[in-house]
Amino acid sequence: MNNTYNNPGFAHANAIDIRQALAAKVEGNRSAFYNCSFKGVQDTLHDHSGLHYYYNCYIQGAIDFIFGDGQSIYEKCAINFTTGIDGPIRDGVITAQKRESTDSTSGFVFKECTINGINGKTQLGRAYGPYSRVIIANSYLSDVVRPEGWSTWNQLEENLTYVEVNNTGPGANNAKRVKWMKTLSEEELNSFLNISYVDIDGWIHKQRNANNF
Repeated sequence: MNNTYNNPGFAHANAIDIRQALAAKVEGNRSAFYNCSFKGVQDTLHDHSGLHYYYNCYIQGAIDFIFGDGQSIYEKCAINFTTGIDGPIRDGVITAQKRESTDSTSGFVFKECTINGINGKTQLGRAYGPYSRVIIANSYLSDVVRPEGWSTWNQLEENLTYVEVNNTGPGANNAKRVKWMKTLSEEELNSFLNISYVDIDGWIHKQRNANNF
């Protein structure tokens, strides 16, 4: 899935005013994507709502390019921050998760992913909702990641759950990260990293068996 709206050679390509241009919106419950590609610049993948699973996918963009209120696991995915090969050099943000209450089970979990990029530096996420939640674990982070890592985006920092665990690469250095990053117990962390976080009733297991994944 590719949205070329902000790419060089198309309208607004070289302008500072990059605009929202979705490549995909996912709001169906129990949706899984295997070996898929999502390309855009701003708001590439609208992970709107529901239980979602992304495996070995490629997701590209520069501004809030994975956003929404989905309850989602991204496993072994390649996350590429870029405005395009010939795009403008600017900083950006990868995720904008929208969790809106303490009762909500939504959140974005990235496990065994790689985060790379060109044409600027990026934050890992900013709070689209007051209880925004993103967990990045066992992943590789290149030096495209900005030192502070995260932004409240004018939300209360104590309500946000941004977690980094067992990551490697130059971008995984937490020395200058925001001080309000959360630390989870092993039990809490496993509740997110386990496939059961999205495979609540075994729908992914059944899907894999039916398709010989």
